[in-house]
Amino acid sequence: MTLSGTHAILPATEDAAMTATTLRTEKLDLRLSAAAKQALQTAAAAERRSVSEFVLDSALSRAEEMLAARRHFGLSAEKWQAFQAALDAEPRELPRIKKLFAKASVFEAGSKK
Repeated sequence: MTLSGTHAILPATEDAAMTATTLRTEKLDLRLSAAAKQALQTAAAAERRSVSEFVLDSALSRAEEMLAARRHFGLSAEKWQAFQAALDAEPRELPRIKKLFAKASVFEAGSKK
Protein backbone atom coordinates (compact mmCIF):
# COMPACT_ATOMS: atom_id res chain seq x y z
CA MET A 1 0.00 0.00 0.00
CA THR A 2 1.36 3.44 -0.90
CA LEU A 3 0.45 6.74 0.73
CA SER A 4 0.86 9.87 -1.38
CA GLY A 5 -0.94 13.06 -2.45
CA THR A 6 -1.99 16.08 -0.38
CA HIS A 7 -3.61 16.35 3.01
CA ALA A 8 -4.50 18.95 5.61
CA ILE A 9 -2.34 19.19 8.72
CA LEU A 10 -4.16 20.50 11.77
CA PRO A 11 -2.36 23.07 13.91
CA ALA A 12 -1.00 21.93 17.26
CA THR A 13 -3.43 24.15 19.17
CA GLU A 14 -7.13 23.43 19.21
CA ASP A 15 -8.09 27.10 19.12
CA ALA A 16 -6.33 27.74 15.82
CA ALA A 17 -9.00 28.63 13.31
CA MET A 18 -7.35 27.63 10.05
CA THR A 19 -5.78 24.46 8.74
CA ALA A 20 -2.69 24.42 6.55
CA THR A 21 -2.53 22.30 3.42
CA THR A 22 0.85 20.73 2.81
CA LEU A 23 2.04 19.07 -0.36
CA ARG A 24 3.11 15.54 0.45
CA THR A 25 6.37 14.66 -1.21
CA GLU A 26 7.35 11.64 0.87
CA LYS A 27 6.22 8.07 0.30
CA LEU A 28 5.57 5.29 2.81
CA ASP A 29 5.11 1.69 1.68
CA LEU A 30 3.91 -1.00 4.03
CA ARG A 31 3.12 -4.68 3.92
CA LEU A 32 -0.06 -5.96 5.49
CA SER A 33 -2.29 -8.99 5.50
CA ALA A 34 -5.29 -9.27 3.21
CA ALA A 35 -7.57 -9.08 6.25
CA ALA A 36 -5.90 -5.88 7.49
CA LYS A 37 -6.16 -4.32 4.04
CA GLN A 38 -9.83 -5.24 3.81
CA ALA A 39 -10.51 -3.74 7.25
CA LEU A 40 -8.81 -0.48 6.24
CA GLN A 41 -10.68 -0.34 2.94
CA THR A 42 -14.01 -0.96 4.68
CA ALA A 43 -13.35 1.69 7.33
CA ALA A 44 -12.20 4.22 4.73
CA ALA A 45 -15.28 3.55 2.60
CA ALA A 46 -17.52 4.01 5.65
CA GLU A 47 -16.06 7.50 6.07
CA ARG A 48 -16.13 8.13 2.30
CA ARG A 49 -12.39 8.69 2.19
CA SER A 50 -9.53 7.11 0.31
CA VAL A 51 -7.58 4.40 2.08
CA SER A 52 -4.46 6.57 1.93
CA GLU A 53 -6.27 9.51 3.54
CA PHE A 54 -7.86 7.28 6.19
CA VAL A 55 -4.59 5.52 7.08
CA LEU A 56 -2.56 8.74 7.13
CA ASP A 57 -5.03 10.63 9.32
CA SER A 58 -5.36 7.65 11.68
CA ALA A 59 -1.59 7.23 11.95
CA LEU A 60 -1.02 10.95 12.52
CA SER A 61 -3.68 11.02 15.24
CA ARG A 62 -2.03 8.09 17.01
CA ALA A 63 1.40 9.69 16.64
CA GLU A 64 0.12 12.93 18.21
CA GLU A 65 -1.36 10.98 21.15
CA MET A 66 1.89 9.11 21.73
CA LEU A 67 4.05 12.22 21.46
CA ALA A 68 1.76 14.22 23.74
CA ALA A 69 2.24 11.60 26.43
CA ARG A 70 6.00 12.18 26.19
CA ARG A 71 5.73 15.99 26.30
CA HIS A 72 3.42 16.29 29.31
CA PHE A 73 3.98 14.80 32.72
CA GLY A 74 2.41 15.25 36.11
CA LEU A 75 4.09 15.81 39.45
CA SER A 76 2.80 15.64 42.99
CA ALA A 77 2.79 18.94 44.92
CA GLU A 78 5.92 17.84 46.78
CA LYS A 79 7.80 16.90 43.60
CA TRP A 80 6.63 20.09 41.89
CA GLN A 81 8.11 22.17 44.72
CA ALA A 82 11.39 20.24 44.47
CA PHE A 83 11.41 20.81 40.71
CA GLN A 84 10.79 24.55 41.16
CA ALA A 85 13.53 24.74 43.79
CA ALA A 86 15.99 23.05 41.43
CA LEU A 87 15.14 25.55 38.69
CA ASP A 88 15.50 28.51 41.06
CA ALA A 89 18.73 27.32 42.67
CA GLU A 90 22.03 29.00 41.88
CA PRO A 91 24.04 27.03 39.32
CA ARG A 92 26.78 24.89 40.80
CA GLU A 93 30.39 25.65 40.03
CA LEU A 94 31.86 23.61 37.20
CA PRO A 95 35.60 24.43 37.23
CA ARG A 96 36.44 22.29 34.20
CA ILE A 97 33.75 23.98 32.10
CA LYS A 98 34.91 27.40 33.31
CA LYS A 99 38.49 26.53 32.30
CA LEU A 100 37.34 25.25 28.91
CA PHE A 101 35.44 28.44 28.12
CA ALA A 102 38.34 30.61 29.25
CA LYS A 103 40.49 29.22 26.42
CA ALA A 104 40.15 30.26 22.79
CA SER A 105 38.24 27.77 20.71
CA VAL A 106 40.04 25.80 17.99
CA PHE A 107 37.70 27.60 15.63
CA GLU A 108 38.82 30.99 16.98
CA ALA A 109 42.56 30.28 16.99
CA GLY A 110 43.11 31.37 13.37
CA SER A 111 40.67 34.29 13.34
CA LYS A 112 41.82 37.90 13.60
CA LYS A 113 39.94 40.24 15.87
